[in-house]
Amino acid sequence: MINSNAFNYINVLDKTADAAWIRNQAISNNIANADTPGYKREDINFEGELKRALGNSRYTSMDAKVGNLKVGSLKPRTFKDYNSVSYRMDGNNVDIDTENVMLAANQLKYNAIMTGVNQEFANLKLVMK
Repeated sequence: MINSNAFNYINVLDKTADAAWIRNQAISNNIANADTPGYKREDINFEGELKRALGNSRYTSMDAKVGNLKVGSLKPRTFKDYNSVSYRMDGNNVDIDTENVMLAANQLKYNAIMTGVNQEFANLKLVMK
């Protein structure tokens, strides 16, 4: 397994899980600062980074794309959302209802990612039998 690509998908799923965890922290900060005057909501950009890293070639299989991916270059980037509309006079642009929906969706995504990681390890275990 020294020259094997057996862990390619696991490595990508690991980075994706890290990004979901960081997004969970950002959403939690948004919820905690919902009443802070002038606070601008935070989010992360990971999906765009992953899509860019995988490339747009229609004629390359997903296995090849993941195999050629430089996992170390995938970094979730936190950003302040200055573009979303603030409906409050104090400049805070956090909508608590939207943040709660995003938190629930992110938790579902994280659980699905962890299921994928567990399935990849189950596949490796099956192959090693």
